[in-house]
Amino acid sequence: MTIRERLEQEERRTLSPFAALSAETKGRLIPEEPCEIRTDFQRDRDRIIHSKSFRRLKHKTQVFLSPSGDHYRTRLTHTLEVAQIARTVAKALQFNEVLTEAIALGHDLGHTPFGHAGEAVLNEIFPGGFSHHEQSLRVVDVLEKNGLGLNLTAEVRDGILKHSKRKEEILPGDPASLPATLEARVVRVCDIIAYVNHDLDDAIRGGVIVGGDIPVICLEVLGDSHARRIDTMVKDLIFATLEGSAPELRMHHSTYGALVTLRDFLYERVYEIHAVHEDFVRAKKIICELYYRLLEDETVFRQQIGEIPPGTSKEQTVCDFIAGMTDRYALHLHEKIFMPKPWMVY
Repeated sequence: MTIRERLEQEERRTLSPFAALSAETKGRLIPEEPCEIRTDFQRDRDRIIHSKSFRRLKHKTQVFLSPSGDHYRTRLTHTLEVAQIARTVAKALQFNEVLTEAIALGHDLGHTPFGHAGEAVLNEIFPGGFSHHEQSLRVVDVLEKNGLGLNLTAEVRDGILKHSKRKEEILPGDPASLPATLEARVVRVCDIIAYVNHDLDDAIRGGVIVGGDIPVICLEVLGDSHARRIDTMVKDLIFATLEGSAPELRMHHSTYGALVTLRDFLYERVYEIHAVHEDFVRAKKIICELYYRLLEDETVFRQQIGEIPPGTSKEQTVCDFIAGMTDRYALHLHEKIFMPKPWMVY
C-alpha cells in the first residue's frame, strides 16, 4: 500500500459521509498517473501554492489602493485568511480539509490589479464581459505554466468557479446556484466571513470609520472586536450546521442577519464612499488606457506581450495580460507608456 492509498483509506474512515473523497474525484481534464505520497487534492493545493499567479496576489489590492501601512490586507493575505477559516470549519464538520484548502487558495487567482475596480472596467470594455471567478478558472486551466495550465481536479475547479457571491444571498436555498461539494460551499461562506471582518478592521485602521459607527446589532450579536466577531461567525456556522438533519450549511437567524447587516454597512460606508471611489476611478482609467493601447498599438503589444497564443483572440490575450498584473506593475507600465520621457542631453 502506498502512502497515498493509506491517506485515502484514512479519509474513508474519518470523514463525514457527505465529504468529498480524494479517491473518488471526478478526475482531471488530462488524466495523470497518481502520486505515491499525495492525494489528488494535495497535489492541487501544492500546484496552486507554487504557481506564479499565487505569488502575484501579494501585490494586488484587497480594498485600499497602495496603502502606506504594513498591516493592511492584500489579496494574498485575504486568501490565507479564507483558507484558515475554511479549514477550521471543514475540520469541525469532518469535511475534506485538503480539498477545502485547495479551493480557498485558488479562489482569487484571477483577480485583476486594483481589486474590483479593475474587474469592473474589464467587464465594461472586454467583449463578452469579465468576472474574476471565471478568470480564476482560466488561470488554472489555461494560463499557468506558460499555457499548459495546472490540470486540477474537477472538484477544485468547480469550487474556484462558483465561489463568488458579491451582494447575492450568502446561503442560497437553490442548490443549482451552489458548488457541487460541501467543501466548496464552506469556502464560499468563509470568503465573506473573512472579508467583512478584515475589511472592517482595515477601514478602522485607515480612519474611514470608527468603532462607534458599526451597527449596534452587529456589536451585540457578533462582538465588539475583530477576534470575537470571527469566532462568533465560525462557531455559529459549525454548530447550526451540525444541528441540521441534512448536509446543508446553516447559520442561526440572528447571526446570519447581523452578518448581512455588517456586509451592507461596509458597502455603504467603506466600499462606495467618495474617498475610496475616487481612487477606483483613477485605477479604472489606468486599466482602460492600457487595454486600448496594447490592443491598438502593434509595437507596444509585441514589446509587452509578444505573440497571440493559438486559438486565442487579441482581445483575450490583452485581457489576460492585464488581469494578471499586480497593482505596481500596472502603474509602472502605464507610466512607461504614457508619461513623457526627459531628453538626455550630453
